[in-house]
Amino acid sequence: MTYPTEDDFRRLLDALTLCVLLHDASTKAIVWANRAACIALGFSVEELLPLKARDMTRPVPKYAREIAVAAMDRSITEGPQGYEWCYRSRTGQDMLSEAIATYVPLKERAVVMVQFRDISAEEAMRQALRRHETRLREFMQDLSEGVAVLTRDGTVDFISDSGRRVLGLAAEQAPGSVFDYCSERNRERLAEQLDDAPLQGPSEPQRYRMTRRDGSACWLRITCRRLVIEDDLDGLLIHFRDISDEVSIEEARRTEARMLEYAGRYNAMGEMATAIAHELSQPLAAVRNFIEGAIRRLEQAGPVEDAIWGLRSADRQAEHAALIIKSVREYIVKREPTETRSDLREILGEVAYFIELRASDAGVRVHIVQPKAALPVMCERVLIGQVVLNLAFNAIDALADVDADRRDLTLACEEKDGRALVSVMDNGPGVPADAHGRLFDGFSSSKAGGNGIGLSLCKNIVTRHHGAIWAQPAPGGGLECCFALPLIPAS
Repeated sequence: MTYPTEDDFRRLLDALTLCVLLHDASTKAIVWANRAACIALGFSVEELLPLKARDMTRPVPKYAREIAVAAMDRSITEGPQGYEWCYRSRTGQDMLSEAIATYVPLKERAVVMVQFRDISAEEAMRQALRRHETRLREFMQDLSEGVAVLTRDGTVDFISDSGRRVLGLAAEQAPGSVFDYCSERNRERLAEQLDDAPLQGPSEPQRYRMTRRDGSACWLRITCRRLVIEDDLDGLLIHFRDISDEVSIEEARRTEARMLEYAGRYNAMGEMATAIAHELSQPLAAVRNFIEGAIRRLEQAGPVEDAIWGLRSADRQAEHAALIIKSVREYIVKREPTETRSDLREILGEVAYFIELRASDAGVRVHIVQPKAALPVMCERVLIGQVVLNLAFNAIDALADVDADRRDLTLACEEKDGRALVSVMDNGPGVPADAHGRLFDGFSSSKAGGNGIGLSLCKNIVTRHHGAIWAQPAPGGGLECCFALPLIPAS
């Protein structure tokens, strides 16, 4: 075998930008260095030749001469050997390097060629990344929000320590699939959210009732987005937070609101008690008269047909009284909240009976204006009826000081700007101009002695139905209270 000469080999290495030192294969002493190595270390070739490892490396055990010599020896028998080495320049600057020792037999002698490149910047970056990773892990330890990376089929590929706590996972317990934690109904909804995950920014948050690995239930708010990082990752990034306390508070508030609404209906019926009693007194008195007449005819052996006519008339009056009582009971009975598709005109028609009872007793004329076309809304009928009642009763009370022949109340509904609009208008004294904006905020009332709780309740109900409520001066004087609900498309 013909080996290259040392001069030829040196000329070849001198043209490289990679740093190269040639060591004698037997003694491991430096016998030559290329131009790149001389520049990097700050020594000429002649200055490098007498130097030993202690003269050009950091004095720590991991850079002891024996370690480098062992790598060079292995390169002779096992092939090229890579190792980390710290070279020290003439100015005393350390240069962390990736070194590769390769055995090269030349014509004049055998050498070990050590190629090295400066990896100080790379190592500093690696250390910085390790520090950032450590800090990030420390920060995420205390997060109440979980972070997870999912594959496209929902398998959890990565989950933060905080996420493990949220899902009740032990330290080494495999998280499995995200769908393992939710019911079948929620699973379908979660799958839709993940399928629609955007590439830019998080999705709209959605909440789900989940079951932790320990069997306990919780509510999670979840957002997600697509992750596409070249060919390395194609999945989903999700953030999830335990909102069980928030849901409990919301449910407590809903319960409180339902109780307030229930009390409001009773309060409204209490205000109407006199009018209802008057309304019932007429059919009950008629029932008594018809029965007494029938009894007298039977006692006097009069015509049976007369007695039968009297009893049937009594029956009709009793049925009328029963209908009044049924209407009252159906209105005030406690019900679970149920939103249904309803025609707002029908709701206004249902409560008009009670409004007219109260208005009749107060000497107020009621005018009802209804459109021909339906006004379909999604609502709890009883609660929206309560809003109309509260506004109407408030208006009737405001007319108490108006001359009897001028007491007018107008109830109207119509479609306006894509919404179903209800207005309750009176021609009473009205309220000061600066009070319109705060009339429904609570503890503000348009009538003397009022506390505004009924109006605040109206705002609470309308807002829950995604509507708006406001007050404004009536065109002819007085006050006009309006509320609008979103219309739903006709089926």
